[in-house]
Amino acid sequence: MTKPDLPVTGAPVTDAGDWWRGAVIYQIYPRSFQDSNGDGIGDLRGIVERMDYIAALGVDAIWVSPFFTSPMKDFGYDVSDYCDVDPMFGTLADFDAVLAAAHARGIKVMVDLVLSHTSDQHPWFIQSRASRDNPRADWYVWADPRPDGTAPNNWLSIFGGTAWHWDARREQYYLHNFLTSQPDLNFHNEEVQIALLQVTRFWLDRGVDGFRLDTINFYYADRDLRDNPALPAEARNAKLAPSVNPYNYQDHIHSKNRPETLGFLRRFRALLDEYPAAAAVGEVGDAQRGLRLLGDYTSGSDMVHMCYAFEFLAQEPLSATRVAEVFDELGRVARRGWPAWAFSNHDVTRHASRWSLTPAAQRLYATLLMCLPGTACLYQGEELGLPEADVAFEDIQDPYGVEFWPEYKGRDGCRTPMVWEGEDYNGGFTDGHPWLPVSHDHLNRSVSMQEAEPGAILHHYRRAIAFRRAHPALRKGDHDGVFAYGDVLHFTRTHQGETLFCAFNLSDTPSVHGLPAGRWDTIGQDIGCANPSPDGRLHLGPWQACIAIKR
Repeated sequence: MTKPDLPVTGAPVTDAGDWWRGAVIYQIYPRSFQDSNGDGIGDLRGIVERMDYIAALGVDAIWVSPFFTSPMKDFGYDVSDYCDVDPMFGTLADFDAVLAAAHARGIKVMVDLVLSHTSDQHPWFIQSRASRDNPRADWYVWADPRPDGTAPNNWLSIFGGTAWHWDARREQYYLHNFLTSQPDLNFHNEEVQIALLQVTRFWLDRGVDGFRLDTINFYYADRDLRDNPALPAEARNAKLAPSVNPYNYQDHIHSKNRPETLGFLRRFRALLDEYPAAAAVGEVGDAQRGLRLLGDYTSGSDMVHMCYAFEFLAQEPLSATRVAEVFDELGRVARRGWPAWAFSNHDVTRHASRWSLTPAAQRLYATLLMCLPGTACLYQGEELGLPEADVAFEDIQDPYGVEFWPEYKGRDGCRTPMVWEGEDYNGGFTDGHPWLPVSHDHLNRSVSMQEAEPGAILHHYRRAIAFRRAHPALRKGDHDGVFAYGDVLHFTRTHQGETLFCAFNLSDTPSVHGLPAGRWDTIGQDIGCANPSPDGRLHLGPWQACIAIKR
């Protein structure tokens, strides 16, 4: 592979406790990043092999999706041992090598912690289901059937159908918000909380810099197991679950989103504060109140550092009006919170396809993400402009896709292997047979091909990330509101004497826009921003930004 003509150092090494504010976090889905041993599955050693590439992007941290011991029914999000590495990914020594390689380049490492549920193969659950009176009998959410033998209430699983599964050993139902093989832990039990905090400490002691907290708003279920109310048809949306999923028919106020969550998050934050630079980002999975929960969970020094909701991961196109609406709501319900934004991740259709973006639009959205207030999360392959891969039904691995095929094809299309070498049939990902097919449409967007093309989107991402890092106002700056003027989105960021005005034409039609009062110099031409206009106004081409710095 052609080496980039860039330094292979990430963010400057620092122990500053607020490194996460305005950071750029790169998500790695390890199964699909790099296979080091030819078994067709990416692994931890593969991450080490590609660490120079990650560093050359200029990101501040990596978030590594689960690599814990697991039966892999949900590809690692069903944990059977929180404190060990699944053999398919390597060993604890291999994880230590990831830490060492990242830290040597000034990159933080965040681990994806799945605390709301375990695998049904976890020793805790095996013991819990054995009887109603064993020491861990109350570690999971168990309930008696209704008098007619049906499930305790109307709660639904995100993966389809009821959220309750009958267990013949105990003659009770257990709760599973996801697969039946992913039973939900009972956070009302003090021993459960202590055990999970011990897991967290295990990884902190090993040297991790923080965590991504999976399904942070699913931790608690209502003690009284009350039915969720129905949602009116006009209130349903497909932010979290595909439109064909009946999960969208309920307002999930009892099966998740419980106020008790705040108490556990305070305990979690108190533990993290024992480790000076540790930070956490939570995933808030809710279609109705995601931003409000983001505010609840991140407002104050005793809560989680940052969270992301699904506003920018939804199917709905990201117009200027939509972005302005999101920030308007954020200002009302989460003014003291800290958001993290992502356009793509391992659970949603890649945004290049989801929003039908042209190459010019992809570049502009990358620039926009690097300028938005908050922290930015990138998903592997996003920097290559990868579209969603087309995975045939016979190759589908995701149980979500199998359940709802063909109306919803699952998450495999965003999880296909990373493409490193365009000339290799498997994209340089593996010498073996890949666990998911490498998309042939991705090969001409491989890293090696883009390294050799100065105009490739990979270079644009590197420049945009570097631009963000060069301007404190973009990383940590305040803003005076985010506004839409037709198809143009604009806002001003200010921090420690630096003031930047940012405008983005989110359309294929040219637009003219004014600058705020004062003296301004336009910057960012190397990331495609508009040059100064003789008339003092901003002449924005289709899918073009303008960034100006106040003199």
